[in-house]
Amino acid sequence: MPKQSIITTSETTNLVQQVREIVIAARTLATQSVDTIQVAMNFTIGQRIVEHEQGGDKRAAYGKQTMEHLAQSMTSEFGRGFSKRNLSLMRQFYLMYSPRVKALPAELVSFPQIAQTLSAQFTQEKSEKIVQTASAQLPGLPLISWSHYVFLMGIANQEERMFYEIEAARHSWNLRTLKRQVDSCLYERLALSRDKEGVERLASEGDLPQTPRQLIKDPLVLEFLGLEEKVHYSEHDLESAIIDRLESFLLELGKGLRFEARQKRVSFGTDHFYVDLVFFNRLLRCYVLIDLKIGKLTHQDLGQMQMYVNYFDRHVKLPEENPTVGILLCKLKNDALVELTLPEDANVYASQYQLYLPSKEELQQKLCDWSADSQLDDG
Repeated sequence: MPKQSIITTSETTNLVQQVREIVIAARTLATQSVDTIQVAMNFTIGQRIVEHEQGGDKRAAYGKQTMEHLAQSMTSEFGRGFSKRNLSLMRQFYLMYSPRVKALPAELVSFPQIAQTLSAQFTQEKSEKIVQTASAQLPGLPLISWSHYVFLMGIANQEERMFYEIEAARHSWNLRTLKRQVDSCLYERLALSRDKEGVERLASEGDLPQTPRQLIKDPLVLEFLGLEEKVHYSEHDLESAIIDRLESFLLELGKGLRFEARQKRVSFGTDHFYVDLVFFNRLLRCYVLIDLKIGKLTHQDLGQMQMYVNYFDRHVKLPEENPTVGILLCKLKNDALVELTLPEDANVYASQYQLYLPSKEELQQKLCDWSADSQLDDG
């Protein structure tokens, strides 16, 4: 089948020239602001493509050929990054995010002016200032890379997508870390520990725990420990694996935690007990005690953790610090047992851990069930 020729019109040529100027302008900027400028550049290219498509039925009729011609022209001059698929992603990016940007600054409408302004600033200001200036061109969008946005555009739920945008920007997650957090269903697991207002805040503020209960993820996903292939492992094995991969464990456990001690001794006369892991949460300003249980949680385990919490509250924490939080990480637990064993105002919580990534469908169903129960309670 002979290759179909691409019809070139003056309007198509004008679009190619506009996109060409955008790319040239963006590539004059300092390397420190590459990610920010690439996002702004691709947003603007997407805008130009959409505006061109909205030029009437005549343009719509040869829209596919226009994209092919644009891809060929840009690739011929600038190399990789301007395939038809990538241009389609830029178009999708603009359509998906333009409602949040609302009104574009005048400078962005004429993108080359941004490059001239920022290039002049580069000789006078630090790169951080350049990045701040560039990011201001897209108000309302987090400062993350184009690769992050391409991955996040695959998330259909807008609230979930916005949550990951905020968290990725706040904690400088690389793409690998972002993918791991999405695969581990972080959003769904956090949502299950919050009320309806708290779930809504996840999309606008990210994960900022305000109560001890919001520290808890259930389940806690520890697939990075590499214990899933072992038929038998001890609590010591689990603890040692956590210490060996403490950075990953802190990422999974939540923000604001600082490691304090391992096997912290608590003494009552000649009786000695040991808390597996001790952390301090700088956001909640409280100690967080963690005990590991490889079997099913018992009421004795809960009572022992309550003892640890009481000890820290009475003998360790400072007067200006908040009450200690106790967390029991266990393989299996009975929620009814936990509820009946502990006082209603207890600062002790139980969370199951699992050594494999959870099923997103299963957690989403749990979230739907939780939401339905909440509506019944409100009624």
